[in-house]
Amino acid sequence: QLQLVESGGGLVQPGGSLRLSCAASGFTLDYYAIGWFRQAPGKEREWVSCIINKAGTTNYADSVKGRFTISRDNAKNTVDLQMNSLKPEDTAVYYCAASFFPTCPLPAFRANYWGQGTQVTVSS
Repeated sequence: QLQLVESGGGLVQPGGSLRLSCAASGFTLDYYAIGWFRQAPGKEREWVSCIINKAGTTNYADSVKGRFTISRDNAKNTVDLQMNSLKPEDTAVYYCAASFFPTCPLPAFRANYWGQGTQVTVSS
């Protein structure tokens, strides 16, 4: 069974850091474009970052550029999102998604698989 599982969410103070991880089972992430998305209460899901594993190409939404870093660990079959200098507006459920299409930025409609999401709350 093909599955994506996110982990690493939690509660952090403004200015703090979290590292999210997206682990795949049943398939190898190396052959996919992997995206991180987030959805805050009452808002639409928005794209945050992506990586095309074969090419190593990465991209970021303007709202997180310079603060978030996406990376892959082929040995663990995971894609991580390091989030630094977190702000209250980063509060959302974060999802990872995998796409057969080698495109980055990654539109949500191009995603073939989604994880269940992990909550990130930035609050003092």
